[in-house]
Amino acid sequence: MIRVAVLDDYQDVALKMADWSVFDSCCDITVFHDHLADEAAVAARLEPFEIICVMRERTPITRSLMERLPLLRLICSTGKRNAAIDDTAAKERGIAVVHTGYSSDPTIEMTWALILGLVRNLVPEANSVREGGWQIGVAGDLRGRILGVVGLGNIGGAVARIARAFGMEVIAWSQNLTADKAQAAGAKLVSKEDLFAQADIVTIHLVPIERVVWSTPGHSPE
Repeated sequence: MIRVAVLDDYQDVALKMADWSVFDSCCDITVFHDHLADEAAVAARLEPFEIICVMRERTPITRSLMERLPLLRLICSTGKRNAAIDDTAAKERGIAVVHTGYSSDPTIEMTWALILGLVRNLVPEANSVREGGWQIGVAGDLRGRILGVVGLGNIGGAVARIARAFGMEVIAWSQNLTADKAQAAGAKLVSKEDLFAQADIVTIHLVPIERVVWSTPGHSPE
């Protein structure tokens, strides 16, 4: 039997989100619900396994970790990309890396849940009612306000279109964004500095890279 480890399933949902029964005859699946931060402890846990299933970037699968796992042959990750997996090291060691499908809808919906919750002061207001109180403030409105979108890709573009439905003005910036692409998403291209100066609300949808440096003129990045 092939030994399979499912990591960081602290919500206990991994085996419910897909049909794993097709592996009953060939795989012995172990699900770990806790998270180990120490690499040595992770290596000791995973040493007997040939396949590792990881959930996004919860546990880094680094070169040094792979070197401690001589049996490892396959890494499966949720989503189209996982910045915590050293793909180069995996390729060098003959370890295949595969990814599941991904829908950006939950991220877009969560973005707007957070924006609405902040503008409407939802958590403090709900807590006040739960504690026996009543309304503690006057909430804001979205219509006429400016949303700044950093990263106007598939997710950022969808967030921008919803903002227009709320009657908001949308401005956007990213390194490779053009005025035509911004206009197609219902946004106006501005500089990074102008975006942070003008926007009432800022939402960031960038692909993770090794190191992101935010700086403004006259200030040295740290």
